[in-house]
Amino acid sequence: MFLGEAMEGTDEQPTLREKAYESFTRHLLARDVRPGQFVSQRRLVELTGLTLGAIRELIPRLEAEGLIKTVPQRGLQIAHIDLNLIREAFQLRVFLEKEAVALFTRSASDETIAKLLKQHRDIADAIRNGDGSHELEVHAQAVDWGMHDAFIDALGNTIISNAYRVNSIKMRLISQDRFRIDGHVGPVMGEHLKVLEAIERRSAEDAVNSLVAHINHARDRALRI
Repeated sequence: MFLGEAMEGTDEQPTLREKAYESFTRHLLARDVRPGQFVSQRRLVELTGLTLGAIRELIPRLEAEGLIKTVPQRGLQIAHIDLNLIREAFQLRVFLEKEAVALFTRSASDETIAKLLKQHRDIADAIRNGDGSHELEVHAQAVDWGMHDAFIDALGNTIISNAYRVNSIKMRLISQDRFRIDGHVGPVMGEHLKVLEAIERRSAEDAVNSLVAHINHARDRALRI
């Protein structure tokens, strides 16, 4: 929540704005509105079930975060997935996660590392046993994002967490638009295991190098499509 928002009005208003934001991003990630699509304020009211006033207060935040922009004489446009957005989103991700994984390597408990390793090895084992189900892919995607989120959470920095959260929404839009984990579960889990095994050895340098290679592979796949 922005400081200005916390200072103005009653306690209810920031809560309403937060509900509007969460509702919009949920519908965005559910692809109820699509990247590049033009929408009206009234369409957003219909979509979120919130008031026109709440939507109007929401728009400046969405514009500041690059999730929507106002196009003169055309209206509101959902963030468009283009090469520039892909490059910038992945570059920010690398900058933030390099520091995060280095700290995680030094500070994470053995139990936390073991849990992450088990999650990934269980998925890798399922693939080797011939499981190519959609359910496994959905589970693998959740485990994928959960690992990266755990690295950022280890920093304990609200400013970084907020920046990462916004960038994570863009990364998910890029994933949906460009490549998703479907059909890539095995290679992705393999790359993750290299990172986690380096963390288990408490080798920050190896963990950072493996993580950067993993993120760059995902970026290159997105740029090729």
